[in-house]
Amino acid sequence: MSNIVWHHHKITRAERAANKKQKPCLLWFTGLSGSGKSTIANALDVALHERGYHTFLLDGDNVRHALCKDLGFSDDDRVENIRRIGEVSKLFADAGLIVLSAFISPFTSDRRLVRNLFPAGEFIEVFMDTPLDTCEERDPKGLYEKARAGEIKDFTGVDSPYEAPERPEVRLDTATMTIDECVNALIDFLVNSELIR
Repeated sequence: MSNIVWHHHKITRAERAANKKQKPCLLWFTGLSGSGKSTIANALDVALHERGYHTFLLDGDNVRHALCKDLGFSDDDRVENIRRIGEVSKLFADAGLIVLSAFISPFTSDRRLVRNLFPAGEFIEVFMDTPLDTCEERDPKGLYEKARAGEIKDFTGVDSPYEAPERPEVRLDTATMTIDECVNALIDFLVNSELIR
């Protein structure tokens, strides 16, 4: 890799963000399948867009259709999936965007790897702390049923572990909170952190 050189841009990350009148950051939604990651990330994306902020949403299923379509769901492939998403998220943040990513990301070490790509205060871990039984009751894709029947192996929460965040910046439980309550909590956090006005 000695023939690869990092090129510095003439327009800085700070200048790109200032032009958008916002501070770049990554909201990393993590939680079990069916916990509300995509639903809340999408609702927040709409709310921020309506307020004039520049965002981009990376969703687990969408990313696996293209960028990560060569990966399966083994532990090694999950690590690589999250590594790629972290790098892409950093590029979007470097462009001055508020990035929202919705991935199960079951392993603490993987989430730490992504956190370490960002300056202090710019990685916001949003733990969708929704109980497993609620997630299974929803089962919007029928995945839990298939996992319980042995049709899907290494399914997080059934036969593969989920390492819950110990100190997330934001904790949401969609079993007890409405979509609007979740979005308002996230906007309050962004305002209090001076990432948006």
